[in-house]
Amino acid sequence: MIRTSFAHAALLALVALLASPAHAERADRSKPVNIEADRLSVDDKNKVQTFEGRVKLTQGTMQILADKVVVTQDAEGFQKGVATGGEGGLARFRQKREASNEYIEGEAERIEYDGRRDKAQLFQRAHVKSGRDEVRGQYIEYDGLTENYLVTNGPDAKVVSTGERVRAVIQPKAGTPAASAPAARP
Repeated sequence: MIRTSFAHAALLALVALLASPAHAERADRSKPVNIEADRLSVDDKNKVQTFEGRVKLTQGTMQILADKVVVTQDAEGFQKGVATGGEGGLARFRQKREASNEYIEGEAERIEYDGRRDKAQLFQRAHVKSGRDEVRGQYIEYDGLTENYLVTNGPDAKVVSTGERVRAVIQPKAGTPAASAPAARP
């Protein structure tokens, strides 16, 4: 088991950013970060850490699973994290929401977080689910500064005419007229 503050900061930020709109469990931030992998390589000169082989990062209720996680830090101390691969070729994250028994979960072939821009990006076969709400596309971006999502059917925020469509399911919230109305009968 490997514990490192450098990887901790970047990967915690990656998951915290993705979970921000769903109000992730705040207590997780004060828990230790545990990282397990088959291999770790560290390039101190260039400030790059690479975890490979069945990577599992946990902190409280938060968990990241991937085949490979690369964490870099720039000269100003900002970190970037990239998680790739995993079961079925998808990197995954999961974290409990604050004051709820629901979880936010996500997966994509590649998940990136840029600490300088406070932005998370999920590439290829991207899917994020919060409670019973979910969104799917080839690309999902969440901007932590503006709290805005972008979901497209093409890579890197491009809309591509492949016939594939972005999909979202948004459930009525408890207490709204739609949520409390009786179901229509056929």
